[in-house]
Amino acid sequence: MKTYDTIIIGAGHNGLVAAAYLAKQGKKVLVLERRDIVGGQVVTESFGDDFTVDSLHAGGTLRPDIVKHLNLASHGLVVDSVRKPFISLQADSNHLVFDVDPAKTVESIKRYSEKDAANWIPFLDFMKKATQFIETANATIMPRLPKGFNLSEGMALAELGLDLRMMGGKDMMRIVRGIPMTADEFVDEWFESDVVKAAIASLGIHGLTLGVYGAGTGYTLMHNWSNRGGLSHVSVQGGIGKITEALASAVKSLGGEIRTGAEVERIQVDMYTCKGVVLKSGEEISAKNIISAADPKHTFLTLVGAMNLPPEFVWNVQSIKMRGSVAKVHLLTDGKHGIPDGTVVVAPSIKYLEQAYDAAKYHQISEKPYLEVTTSGNVVSIHFQFAAYALNSGVQELAPASATASRRTSELWNEKRNLVEKIAIDTLAEYFPNLKSSIVNRKSLTPLDLEQTYGLTEGDLNHGQIMLDQFMFMRPIPGWSNHKTPIDNLYLCGSGVHGGGGVSGTAGRNVMKVLK
Repeated sequence: MKTYDTIIIGAGHNGLVAAAYLAKQGKKVLVLERRDIVGGQVVTESFGDDFTVDSLHAGGTLRPDIVKHLNLASHGLVVDSVRKPFISLQADSNHLVFDVDPAKTVESIKRYSEKDAANWIPFLDFMKKATQFIETANATIMPRLPKGFNLSEGMALAELGLDLRMMGGKDMMRIVRGIPMTADEFVDEWFESDVVKAAIASLGIHGLTLGVYGAGTGYTLMHNWSNRGGLSHVSVQGGIGKITEALASAVKSLGGEIRTGAEVERIQVDMYTCKGVVLKSGEEISAKNIISAADPKHTFLTLVGAMNLPPEFVWNVQSIKMRGSVAKVHLLTDGKHGIPDGTVVVAPSIKYLEQAYDAAKYHQISEKPYLEVTTSGNVVSIHFQFAAYALNSGVQELAPASATASRRTSELWNEKRNLVEKIAIDTLAEYFPNLKSSIVNRKSLTPLDLEQTYGLTEGDLNHGQIMLDQFMFMRPIPGWSNHKTPIDNLYLCGSGVHGGGGVSGTAGRNVMKVLK
């Protein structure tokens, strides 16, 4: 039986970042990935001839310090330095364009409001400061409040507060007030045009099962802006999968080991101490430490098992809000779709965005969805919100974890997959009439596919909703925000912990600060 210093469960970007840092320290590291390819959510896949897509994320970039520390450029990672525009589609085809050049954006906004145009550059300056705060906050290990408080972690939190204060009283208060705000309220303080406000507010609900009137979506707006570095996605040459390919290459070059097609069935626990893992094949592998990049619910309730955890902790884990409502529709076209290059959104008004969310509240599929669209050559990729993971079947709903509910969810999504595709295509075709006739092939990924194929419980891209009661020192649950768990030698490093959500690698880097 092989023994390692550390076993990492999941070869997503956070797991690979942690593995690379450990391997760089000379540790004997093994990464175990259930799929036949590395990448997790950050993956580029082929679904047919000339049909290669960024499956779940249209773009993203690791934090610059991670890229530098791990020398990922030498492993082929090239982030596109040319940022593309963010385009909000309008019915009259006079689309609102947020260009990389602020002056061009100002001119586009002027068509809707002179006042809003004048506020655009001051807003950019504020968002730059908000981004600095979010990045600093995400890099800070959150203390285990209300109990298990660690003095060194408390000092880090105090330093974060000092950094915030040094931004100046006005910006500090705007950031602090912005955290619990709704996205609508957040943008309302800067802009008057509903068209302008809706375009920016859409970032506050991206990947989140809340509407723009939901408390805390102001924070999500800042969080997503920070991850992207602005409104539009940052593209990667060769596809977003190049990020995890470069990370995997770095891990191997530093002496780490990666095994694909190696699904972990169980984490071995003895008297609240982690001993190793058991694979689906029955193979047992021991290690001093285990780091799970999987989501907290799957890690604790499936891999560890409730019987090996304190009852109160189990109850808190069961209460983590997942609530995925994102579907993806990828279209292979003949290139004559007519969609402009950039990040294109269907978010015509604040009311439209909130009504799109109404469907998710009632476990349905939005008939007028919020869409975010990107293109790559002949491929059109559509991010679809809202399509509830647990669809309403017309009878009393059951808990998502129950076997009957799971069967019902699977049956309903088999029936509704084509509906999501139809709504997405029909909605876009209202703006681009040539789209339908240009389609050669298609591939859709429902919230159920996100769970079954990519290991995302309830199809939640963030491993747990980024909400006011599930962020910072309350992520993944109160009292366990510092990557540690009730099981000795077991740690978390996925998107479900503080610093996670989106593509940054922060959660994978942060776990190194607490690892024994």
